[in-house]
Amino acid sequence: MNPLPILAEHAASWRTAPLPPDLDRHARRALIDWFSALIAGARRPPATLMARALAGERGAGQAVSYVDQARTGLRHAALLNGTASHIVEFDDIWRWGVYHPGCPTIGAALAAAQSRGTDMAALLRAMTAGYEVSCRIAQAVQPSHYDYWHTTGTIGTFGAAAAVAVLLDCDADQTAHAIATAATMAGGLQQAFRGDGMSKPLHPGHAAEAGALAAMAARQGMTGALDVLHGEAGFAAATSEDTGKWDKALSLLGKPLAITEMTIKNHGCCGHIFAALDAVREMQRDHGFTADDVAGVHVGGYAATKDVCDRPEARTEQECRFSTQFTLATMLLHGAVRLNAFEESRLTDPAIRAVMPRITVSLDAECAAAFPAQRSAKVTIRLRDGRELFQFQPTRKGDPDAPLTDQDLSEKFLELVGPETGDAEAAALLKALWEGPELPGLVPLKG
Repeated sequence: MNPLPILAEHAASWRTAPLPPDLDRHARRALIDWFSALIAGARRPPATLMARALAGERGAGQAVSYVDQARTGLRHAALLNGTASHIVEFDDIWRWGVYHPGCPTIGAALAAAQSRGTDMAALLRAMTAGYEVSCRIAQAVQPSHYDYWHTTGTIGTFGAAAAVAVLLDCDADQTAHAIATAATMAGGLQQAFRGDGMSKPLHPGHAAEAGALAAMAARQGMTGALDVLHGEAGFAAATSEDTGKWDKALSLLGKPLAITEMTIKNHGCCGHIFAALDAVREMQRDHGFTADDVAGVHVGGYAATKDVCDRPEARTEQECRFSTQFTLATMLLHGAVRLNAFEESRLTDPAIRAVMPRITVSLDAECAAAFPAQRSAKVTIRLRDGRELFQFQPTRKGDPDAPLTDQDLSEKFLELVGPETGDAEAAALLKALWEGPELPGLVPLKG
C-alpha cells in the first residue's frame, strides 16, 4: 500500500474542514506553546547568527521574522522562526513519534498564512494537517529512525510541506507531490546534539524552509516521486529498519488527531529527562530532604535516557540541557529547571558540580520496552541517614495523560515571553492567541 495518496488526501481535506471548538482549543494551545518557545529563543544564537548570515537575502514579503523583527519572505521567516523556536528546549512533543512537530510545522505555516493574508482559522486548520501527516509518518518509522536521525529535522519537513500546501490551496495531487519532494530534502543527524555545537536548532528551521519550498514548488506543478515514502530505496527504508509500519500508522490517521494529544513541556531541557525530574521533585516534596542530604541518585530509563542524556561531565549550555546529572542536580538544589537553569552562573555553580557525580544512569528493561508510548523512569535516592527511597514514574507532567492545564500553559507563556516583550505586551499577545480571529503580527522585543 502506498501511504502517500492517503496522507495527501487527508491533508488537503483541511482546506475546508470544520474546526469544532475542542479542536480550535487544542490547536491554539499548540500555537501558544510554540510562541512561548519562539520569543524566548528569538534573541539567542544560533537564530541571531543565522539572521546575521542571511541579512543580505532577507527580501520583501508579508511573513514576519521574529528574529529579524521585520516583514520578509515566507522561506526566510520559516527558517529563522523554526530555528528560534527550538533553542530553549521548551517546544512541544508528540511522544509516539519522538518528535517536536510545532517548530517546523508552525514555523512554516505561520509564515505562509501571513504571506497569504489568511485568518486564524485557516492557520489552525493547516497546523492540524501538518501535525497529522508528519506525526503518522513518524509513527511509521519509529523507534528505529531515532537511532541515527533527529526526527524534528527529518519528519518536520513533512509537517511543514503539508501545512503550507493547505494554505496555498493545493489539491490532493499537488499535496502528494509536495510531501514527496519534501522527503528528499529531509535531514538532521543525532550526532549533531550528542556533542556540543549549534546545529540542533537549525534542524527544524531547515525543515520548515524545505517543506515550505516543496509546497510552493508543487503548487506551480513540480512533481515528486510518489513512491518515495515506502519504496525499496525510499525514506522509510533509508532511515529505519524496514520500509515502514504504514498499516498501523494509517489506521490511526485522525483517531484522534495528533494535535489533540501533544505533550507540553514543563521543564526547559531534553524531554527524555522529564520523568526522572518529576520523580525527584515529588520525592523531595514528600520526604523533605535537601541536596546536601543526598548520598546518591540512580536513574533507570529507556535507551535515549542513557544514550543521549547520560552526561556526567556536561559543561556547555547545549550539553547541560541534555544532561541528567546537571538537570537533576539543579532540581535538587533549586526545585525547578527553567530558563535560568542554564545561565552562566548556574553552569559553573560549584554546588551543582558537587551533586552531579552522585547521579548515575542505566538502561532499564521495563522502561525501554514501554518506549516510545510511555516515557518512564525508575529513580532510587540514597540519603546520608541510611534511608533509600524509590519511585517509578510512569509518565511526565505535560503528557496527554497528565496534561498542563490552560492556566499552566498561560503561566508558562507569560514566564517565557514577558521578559522579552514586557508583561503587558505578553498578556495582550496571549489573549489574542487564545481568542483572536486574526493572525498574530510583529511582536516587538525589548532592547
